[in-house]
Amino acid sequence: MIRIIYFGTPEFAASQLEAILTAGYDVAAVVTMPDKPAGRGKKIQCSEVKKTALEHQLPLLQPEKLRDPEFLCDLEAFHADLFVVVAFRMLPEVVWKMPPMGTFNLHASLLPQYRGAAPINHAIINGETETGLTTFFLNEEIDKGEVIMREKVAIRPDETAGELHDELMLLGNRLIVETIRKIENHDIQPVTQEELAAGAKLKEAPKIFKDFCRLQWNRSCTEIYNHIRGLSPYPAAHTTLQPEQGDPIELKVFASQVEQTRPSEPVGTVVTDSKTFMKVAANDGYIHLTIIQQAGKKAMKIDEFLRGIRLEGPLKAVF
Repeated sequence: MIRIIYFGTPEFAASQLEAILTAGYDVAAVVTMPDKPAGRGKKIQCSEVKKTALEHQLPLLQPEKLRDPEFLCDLEAFHADLFVVVAFRMLPEVVWKMPPMGTFNLHASLLPQYRGAAPINHAIINGETETGLTTFFLNEEIDKGEVIMREKVAIRPDETAGELHDELMLLGNRLIVETIRKIENHDIQPVTQEELAAGAKLKEAPKIFKDFCRLQWNRSCTEIYNHIRGLSPYPAAHTTLQPEQGDPIELKVFASQVEQTRPSEPVGTVVTDSKTFMKVAANDGYIHLTIIQQAGKKAMKIDEFLRGIRLEGPLKAVF
């Protein structure tokens, strides 16, 4: 049986590692990011992949630098046939060229569409009705290697990034094991991404930063709604409600509903009965805020939020 070294960090990657082990493959070692402080207390946290590796008593490598000579010697000493990468840093050529059977990655999109760090989020934000998973061999360019397997998944009109993440994570359990079996049995016919693109306009999935998460209320209801669900539950869309008098109210928005009509108020106007609903005027309708989180508090339904806050005078959503 082939020997594998597995590279990964978050929950999505931990699930794939568990699937590989359940399938009976020999994971010679696991590579994950170094432990680091996180959260308000800055306690040292380890990755989900490390937790899985420790549960299975697997040899563990946590290099600061992937070109470190000592790390490279450690990798070579395991004499692995295949490297498998899921949600990890870009590997230098000296690493991905090391195993005789190559190095492949599992990516949460239908490559060549949505190359980048946040394919799940961007697919929903852009209103896609379909996405999927791709396994591909690594090369010197990010997410551009030859494709081994792809599997399509429909995106529901109301699906959030968190829900799609979990669906793809489970689907990946099967696809990653199937890919390993095909490589092991020399039953692959890799296809270049240029062939798959066939002249189509490619969309990217860059890393998401805080400014990108701010809601722009001068867009269409559909665009705003997709932006909210594409960032829910993490990192979450956010907005600022500014009263005529008093301090601004910072909110994360996890869920919303669209009211398609012609607003009688200017874009960004907040309309509420202060009891059961709160909606914001957009270009072509209203966005009802249904699950929100005020800074420093827990996430809650809008009626619960309204019962716990006193709103005086008109409110405007800043954009």
